[in-house]
Amino acid sequence: MMLAEDSTLLREGLVRLLAEEGHDVAAAVGDGGALLAAVAGGPPDVVVVDVRMPPTHTDEGLRAALEIRRRWPGVGVLVLSQYVEKRYATELITADTEGVGYLLKDRVAQVDEFLDALDRVGSGGAAFDPEVVRQLLVRSTHVDPLSRLTPRERDVLGHMAQGHTNASVAAHLHISQSAVEKHVNAIFDKLDLSHAAGYSRRVLAVLRYLGS
Repeated sequence: MMLAEDSTLLREGLVRLLAEEGHDVAAAVGDGGALLAAVAGGPPDVVVVDVRMPPTHTDEGLRAALEIRRRWPGVGVLVLSQYVEKRYATELITADTEGVGYLLKDRVAQVDEFLDALDRVGSGGAAFDPEVVRQLLVRSTHVDPLSRLTPRERDVLGHMAQGHTNASVAAHLHISQSAVEKHVNAIFDKLDLSHAAGYSRRVLAVLRYLGS
């Protein structure tokens, strides 16, 4: 894996943590350009990248993450940020939900959650911070297409948007996996998601949730 973080203290702390957990950190750099060069030299399974890095400390990390997704789609990308950068975050999430994660830096302090998110992204899953999802749900004044869902179905869909599997949703909501599967099927039906070949109804439901 590779890491891009401009704070030397945090970067070295993450390298040490990841090494202790058995991860091989092939490169640890301080800006987006260096990350792209490192990935080009040998794409890793996953990269962890900060959003705001030199030279402007605005969105260099997210733009590097999007470039990695475009050029090396097999590389998982876990974005860390102090804030939710809505424009690029939405583009990153809606472009492809496989092997993508977006966590607020406060979540790094919760080591188990950070490592779980990293493992999910590295294995092709998704991991979105609940606060990131909440801030991306900017509702307009028109009728909410999710209004047909029950509160429990919305809870299930919200956990799906964070990248949880049915089994993980069941554990978080303290219900059976079969109950989750029934809720998921109800969500698909109420959102009028088709069975068209080549499309994942789960991905379409999450995109509908994020974009509504």
